[in-house]
Amino acid sequence: MDNATFGGAQDLFYSPSPEFPRPTFIKGEGIYLWDIEGKKYLDASSGPATCNIGHSNPQVLKAMAEQAQQLCFSFASTARNLPNIELSQRLTQLAGKGFERALFVSGGSLAVDMAIKFCRQYRYATGEIKRTKLISCQPSYHGMTLGCLAVSGDPAFDEIYSEMITTSSKIEPVMSYRRPSDLSENDYAILCAKQLEQQIISQGKDNVLAFIVEPVGGSSTGAIAPPEIYFQEVRNICNKYGVFLIYDEVLSGSGRTGTFLTHHQWSDATPDIVVLAKGLGAGYYPLGAMLTSAKLVEELSSLTGFNYAHTYNASPLACAVGNAVLQEISNNQLLENTVTKGNYLRRQLISLQQNSKIIGDVRGRGLLLAIELVANKQTKEQLPFEYQATEQFKKLALENGLFIYGRRSNNGKYGEHVLVSPPLNINQEEVDRLIELLALTINKFEQQLSQLRLI
Repeated sequence: MDNATFGGAQDLFYSPSPEFPRPTFIKGEGIYLWDIEGKKYLDASSGPATCNIGHSNPQVLKAMAEQAQQLCFSFASTARNLPNIELSQRLTQLAGKGFERALFVSGGSLAVDMAIKFCRQYRYATGEIKRTKLISCQPSYHGMTLGCLAVSGDPAFDEIYSEMITTSSKIEPVMSYRRPSDLSENDYAILCAKQLEQQIISQGKDNVLAFIVEPVGGSSTGAIAPPEIYFQEVRNICNKYGVFLIYDEVLSGSGRTGTFLTHHQWSDATPDIVVLAKGLGAGYYPLGAMLTSAKLVEELSSLTGFNYAHTYNASPLACAVGNAVLQEISNNQLLENTVTKGNYLRRQLISLQQNSKIIGDVRGRGLLLAIELVANKQTKEQLPFEYQATEQFKKLALENGLFIYGRRSNNGKYGEHVLVSPPLNINQEEVDRLIELLALTINKFEQQLSQLRLI
């Protein structure tokens, strides 16, 4: 048998798309990537908003090497390890009051899964065994395990798995760009929050376990950033009905929006549980975390405990990486840099929008930003489905040496967007270069659309 029959890249499992080839990367340094042919790309999306401190950070690589020489693995169910203890203390101090305990896993999906299990175990242990219902948003994305797909809002997955799993009830997220024209952003946000109360009542107020939501949207919504009043309303509703509030900060957390956790920017909107991943390991090692209060953990521990473990929970190598990443964020004032460079990048994106025919919206927080692609800025009409706008845009960007992450939400129902989420250590010169390459891509994209008479 020919050796070519064996192996192959991961994308062989995905839908074939010869029109949109994927580069093969062999090197990364700072905010740049190089492919197998030597071409250089500016990483304008940090992968999927993961490589928060850039590629090949020497301090993280040093920490990895040193830990690998001492202890690579220790099973958290049977033994403790020092990097776990250090990371738990460092992370919970950054998270602040109400998040004194951290449980570590090997990615975002498992962190979400653990959060849901924790809520259920707690209610079961305290005698509220009828609380099994979950509520989330449509569209939304919370991971790829079956449990995570159950709370994610994407009909494509529901169609396949709905007979296997009980999917959550869905409410509308705060997609302000496409809100009714007669509503202010705050009024629309309050209206969306009230859908949560309506859904709790509909499901039975004693039956609802938790509401999970992204404080700033990721791949499913293109960095939608609801106003503070939405989360204050949601917090009040969850308090009223005894529903756990989970913030999925897998993508928006770890400093990505300018504060370590996004809710640090608000008052009276603290969740019961936060989940983190992506930027916590920053692409150097798979790492996720579930954060909650000492009070909840101690109460559950005194009853049944939370006795769920995965092989790589609190891996010493993963925790050593997490410690090094958080140290780099602190040592290099990356939260402050995220605010200043995020504000600057946003201004530049708005300038591009003003001079573009196809950028309908610029949104997000910090260095988690997005542009929405439209056929008509006045009517917000979407580009034709069969054109595959985001794929065409990404292809042009790659040709220009720009690596970005774009997606059509819910198979195009809620628009098409491109995330602009470079590493948090980007400098102003690099932002200018990003904008230069993005402007070039937009111009070529518009030329292509004009030739096809789509704009």
